[in-house]
Parts: sequence; structure tokens; C-alpha cells
Amino acid sequence: MDLRQMRYFTVLAEELNFTRAARRLHIAQPALSQQVKALERRLGARLIERGSTGCTLTAVGEVVAQEARGVLARATAAEERIAAAVAGRHGRLNLAYTRSARGGPADALVSAFRERHPEVELRLQTGWTAHNVTLLLAGQLDAAFVRPPLDAPELTCLPLGEEELLLAVPADHPLAATRSRISRRRIATEPVILWPRENGPGMHDLIIRQLWPDHGPRIVREEPDDEQLLLAVAAGHGVAPIPEGRAHALRVPGIRLRRLTAPTPTVGLGLAYDPRVDARALQLLLSLARDR
Repeated sequence: MDLRQMRYFTVLAEELNFTRAARRLHIAQPALSQQVKALERRLGARLIERGSTGCTLTAVGEVVAQEARGVLARATAAEERIAAAVAGRHGRLNLAYTRSARGGPADALVSAFRERHPEVELRLQTGWTAHNVTLLLAGQLDAAFVRPPLDAPELTCLPLGEEELLLAVPADHPLAATRSRISRRRIATEPVILWPRENGPGMHDLIIRQLWPDHGPRIVREEPDDEQLLLAVAAGHGVAPIPEGRAHALRVPGIRLRRLTAPTPTVGLGLAYDPRVDARALQLLLSLARDR
């Protein structure tokens, strides 16, 4: 059945008057009459009985009016769902955090995206940068927060900002007593606690180049995440570099956070994605990230 004819007929069924129905539809009365007659011919039944002051519905007309309202409602809902999908309001976005970046810009961006696009199903997970890159390359993620630089030329990394790299030291360590910035020379031989390089090779190498540029750190222990790393520092096993935001978010007792002399060491945060993927929800996330 023609949706336009059904819409015309439902308005006529509500008004039971051709003049008023035509006015609501913004068409000429003869045009409305022609469309109703065409619908009657299509169905092979009379739908209305005309009178001097208006019209009434036949028994078949009552059924057609009722069914037409349902069909038109479903058609309208379908159009809205399609438009929403085209605009990216529906759909799914598979997004991963990197473990060292919870809080700060990453959480702020996700919260803003939820608020602006509540109809997008957001699926979140957390993994190290290297793991997130693997999932992106496998097509299992749409985007991921990462710590650049990345060794993945297939991916694009949108910079989201940088934060200072601090040094966590045990509370009873001599370096904890100083209030001035600490030089690289003073930490050259300190035992260092770090996470495994395979978790994020780019960030790992960047940290070492900035803090131990001459001969590398004396790594005595590796821990799987920042919280365990800071707990090992609090237990006196060594010192550890950590991004400022993560250090303040975890607030592990028994440590002191110290800054280093210039050049100030920093680590970046980026949003990595495959530029060959053109999903609307991903494009909305990227647009929001660029705006912010």
C-alpha cells in the first residue's frame, strides 16, 4: 500500500470532513478525494460514505484506518532509527583505556561522549598500550587510548595532551627529604622499579631516554601495573617513574613524589584508531576529541 495514501486516509478518518482534512494535509480537496478513490480501487472496497456535512467510515474503512495508523507509526520509527544510525547516534563503539591513563583526559572524553551521544552503545575495556594496538589491528576495537609513540604505521594516533613524569621514592629515602627538583645524576644508580617493556615499548623507551639518557636504569623489579609498582616503592625496593595524573589518582601511602630538573620529562596520551574504518560512532568520537 502507498504510505502517502494511507497518511491521507488516516487524517480523513480523524476529521471525517474532506475540507478540514485537506487543510491539515496542505493539499487541495480534489487531490485528497482522488487519492482516497485510488486507495479504494486498490483495495477493492468502499472505505467511506459521503454525506452532506461530512463522511463516515465503512466497516472496512474502520479496519483500514486502524491498520494504517500502526503501519505509519512503524514507518516513522524506522525512519528515525535509520536517521539515528546514519548520524551515529545508534550503533556501538568498542573503546579501550590504557592502564596508565585512567582518569584525566581519557575519562573526561568518555564522559563527554556519553553525555552528547547517549544512544551509542559504548563498550569499554582496559589494557596496556601494546595489547590495545594488537586489538585495533585485528579489528576488535574501534579506538583506544594509548601512550605514544606507537610502532604501528597502519594506525593514526590523535594527540590528547601530555603530562609530567614524576619520580616516586620511598618515604624514608634520602631523596624524599629534598624539596628541590632532582637531577638525573642523582638517580643514575638508584634501583628502579618499572613495568615490562612489552606492555608499551614506545612509552618504556621514551621514559628511559628522558630519565636515564646515558646508560639506562638499573631495573631491579618489574610490576604489572602502576598500583603494584607504587606499592613496591612504598616497601622500599626502589624508585619508579610514573605519570603525574596516575600517581595522584592512586594515592599510595608510604611514597613521596618528586619532580626532575629540566628538561622536564613528559609522557603523552593519544587516541589511536585505524583511519580505514569509517564507522559513524568512531567519527563522532574523533570529532569530539579534536574539539576538546
